[in-house]
Amino acid sequence: MSEPTPPVAKPLPEAAPAPAAGEHFLKEIIKTDLQTGKHKGRVATRFPPEPNGYLHIGHAKSICLNFGLAKEFNGTCNLRFDDTNPETEDVEFVDSISDDIRWLGFEWSAKFFASDYFQKLYDWAVQLVKKGKAYVCSLSPEEMREYRGNYFIKGRESPYRSRSVEENLKLLEGMKNGEFPDGTHTLRAKIDMTSQNMNLRDPPMYRIRRDSPHHRTGLKWRIYPTYDYAHGLCDAVERITHSICTLEFESHRPLYDWFLHELEIPTPPQQIEFARLHISYTVLSKRKLLKLVGDKFVRGWDDPRMPTLAGLRRRGYTPAAIRAFCERIGVARRDSVVDVALLEHAIRDDLNVTAPRVMGVLNPLRVVITNYPEGQVEEFDCPYFPEAPEKGSRKVPFSRVIYIEQDDFREDPPKKFFRLAPGREIRLRWACIIKCEEVVKDPATGAIVELRCTWDPGSRGGNAPDGRRIQGTSHWVSAEHGVRSEVRLYDRLFTSENPNEVAEGVDWTTLLNPKSEEVIGHAIVEPSLASAPAGSRFQFERLGYFCVDTQDSTPQRPVFNRIVSLKDSWAKLEATEPAAKGAPRNKPPAPPKP
Repeated sequence: MSEPTPPVAKPLPEAAPAPAAGEHFLKEIIKTDLQTGKHKGRVATRFPPEPNGYLHIGHAKSICLNFGLAKEFNGTCNLRFDDTNPETEDVEFVDSISDDIRWLGFEWSAKFFASDYFQKLYDWAVQLVKKGKAYVCSLSPEEMREYRGNYFIKGRESPYRSRSVEENLKLLEGMKNGEFPDGTHTLRAKIDMTSQNMNLRDPPMYRIRRDSPHHRTGLKWRIYPTYDYAHGLCDAVERITHSICTLEFESHRPLYDWFLHELEIPTPPQQIEFARLHISYTVLSKRKLLKLVGDKFVRGWDDPRMPTLAGLRRRGYTPAAIRAFCERIGVARRDSVVDVALLEHAIRDDLNVTAPRVMGVLNPLRVVITNYPEGQVEEFDCPYFPEAPEKGSRKVPFSRVIYIEQDDFREDPPKKFFRLAPGREIRLRWACIIKCEEVVKDPATGAIVELRCTWDPGSRGGNAPDGRRIQGTSHWVSAEHGVRSEVRLYDRLFTSENPNEVAEGVDWTTLLNPKSEEVIGHAIVEPSLASAPAGSRFQFERLGYFCVDTQDSTPQRPVFNRIVSLKDSWAKLEATEPAAKGAPRNKPPAPPKP
């Protein structure tokens, strides 16, 4: 069944043109508008968040799109807070949203609030009442839902639809002045209760929030406009040309245009929809994110496992990586799920050229170099960027006792394991070559607690003096000089690729990954990291990219968050190689003694 035309005196403005094929259809629309002089050569976009929560990676796509289009076409982009619900909004969110946008690298042309236009919106509502296009309805919320019908049942007109203009104006004034409790009246647009588009069945324009103070206007207003009523008109006040929304607002576009038309807005803005961002192993629903925070599944909005910009920022993601990700996924009209691996790829690409290389040992195994003089300390010059030594280096102390990773030793090594084993040599990164001579175990548990090795003094710098080939390389930290640290390893927050789709009766929170955070309290890092500023990023050689935590890290006890892992070919091989599958793993020793 075709959708009936709303009952208006004049035809509605022409709908948005069909988008061009491909990922740049928005640009094509704007180019066409500029060529035809539709908005006198202007391009004006806006980013309109509601200040009732923190921005997430999905918002980043919209931010990059709106600000990016404005920049590309020499236009403007406003930041406008759609603060029309005083019960959920707060200045905390206003500040965090502003900070996140600036952190991403964008600056707005002007900052506005929907509350700036409360009087104008009310005056327009009065105008619609006087035109016979709006009325005060006294149905309860339950009755309104019943009268509205559904997709299979046509709606019924409210018994209050025929109120006179005078009565409607009197009631509306009383609503504004706080004379009625919440829920007793609503102001509704008079459109078509039989429309196939549910949004046109006399939608609410104003609802009473008598005792809910607004974060900017306090109790000056006792009624507040709905999003559907306010959004397009706020766009009109700001002379927005292209109102870019996500795809779920496509069915709202006729209502957006209806208000603009009935109020005879000259050169009205044009709503255009694009597919919102969906990422695998992630939820972006504000309701679900609120539950994660409220029920303490995570430590807060900035928990590094959260897809919020605050969480990604704390984890160590860079603005450049997020912008690159948003550019890479493009803009489309069809919903699809983006693999989270693409976001991880973007941050790896960025950090590969920006993150200095350092050494840290997460699960230390004590190594005593028996032929190295006791009390002797020397320093090795280690470049921050091995492929670009001109970018600087640091001095890393070396001593008789060092730590290497437990995983860098096998007592009974499987095939293709090229790291340390009894009687085998390994290169210590930038330092020297050592050979394992003896394995020391805890007599009570059988756990390996120490390796006794010898070093080749002629191998300073890591090269064998006789040219012999050393296949394996390990990172290390001096036991005497290393800095004890906490390291937090983060993984995907959900075990399911699509946690938004669960079987009937299944709680989506049961899909949370119990291993999304692993805290290692006995890691040891090289001394150069003791004074690393909060938020600074590094590549721990052979382990991944890490960031100094901005909340919990101290010079006395640094805390590092893993941003993203490195590709580990050995881990894949170990998981599939028969010999590796059956190879005994070292039992984890107790944390090293000071």
